[in-house]
Amino acid sequence: MTLINLNDRFAIFGARGMAGGAISRALNRAGYHQQLTPSRQDLDLLDLLAVQRWFAEHQPTVVVLAAAKVGGIHANATYPADFLLDNLKIQTNVIETAWRSGVRRLLFLGSSCIYPKLAEQPIKEEALLTGPLEPTNEWYAIAKIAGIKLCEALRKQHGFDAICLMPTNLYGPGDNYHPQNSHVLPALIRRFHEAVQANFNSVTCWGTGNPLREFLHVDDLGDACAFALERWQPGPEDPPFLNVGTGVDLTIRALAEAVAEAMGFRNEIRWDVSKPDGTPKKQLEVTRLARLGWRARIELADGLKSTVADFCETIREERVRSS
Repeated sequence: MTLINLNDRFAIFGARGMAGGAISRALNRAGYHQQLTPSRQDLDLLDLLAVQRWFAEHQPTVVVLAAAKVGGIHANATYPADFLLDNLKIQTNVIETAWRSGVRRLLFLGSSCIYPKLAEQPIKEEALLTGPLEPTNEWYAIAKIAGIKLCEALRKQHGFDAICLMPTNLYGPGDNYHPQNSHVLPALIRRFHEAVQANFNSVTCWGTGNPLREFLHVDDLGDACAFALERWQPGPEDPPFLNVGTGVDLTIRALAEAVAEAMGFRNEIRWDVSKPDGTPKKQLEVTRLARLGWRARIELADGLKSTVADFCETIREERVRSS
């Protein structure tokens, strides 16, 4: 017996994005085909009245909130107010409306950036709010912490069945390859692609290359979300969130070399040490989820190959649209 059933009506907010799309695919594979996946054009999650009308009309029984304003270090530094305000509004509008509308179960997707910059490694769920955040993404992190705490508060005070998952750095199909506003792995893919196309003698990457990062293929995240919705019910004293990751990290330098190899770039890689590194190391402790019976399956080498193929298809589509 699972905590969701095949007759449930799923509302997946953010299903057009990388994470939301993977969650939708995973639920479909598991047989949950009654899915409502409104786009940004269909429903503005920043508009509370619109959200309330949508819930009243469609009456979902299970909600997945994967919609968020996201971006890398440059985007967070440039638009701090947008990252804080937009994410706070999206979360509050959807989570509160879901509770007031009688939704039976809700999954909120957070991020590993919620943890302190210098948290003990690997990072356990209990590290939340035990130290200062990494300044390069604190605005996004503060909003995500507020979303987690809202789920926890509604669970404690009103018995609302809200759970949260905290994924590590994601990559895979549907990623954002914007030159300035993307995360590290897709940004590297685009940079090395452009270098190959222009026959550059070198590529310059941000920072020292020394920080350690963990990367999770987005299809593994989708499977973890379906698994948690079906099987995980936090105990009364447990925090209502779980880390999701591989438990394995590597340096940004090693990642850049792997991407360069996958893209066919054989020239020099330089490092601009005037640019910020971010958190020195960020590796999640994933024991709690593993004890429940779930582990990541996709190795980085295999996931990187499929991600590069997705990027090349994205580039082809961009060229067709612009021609």
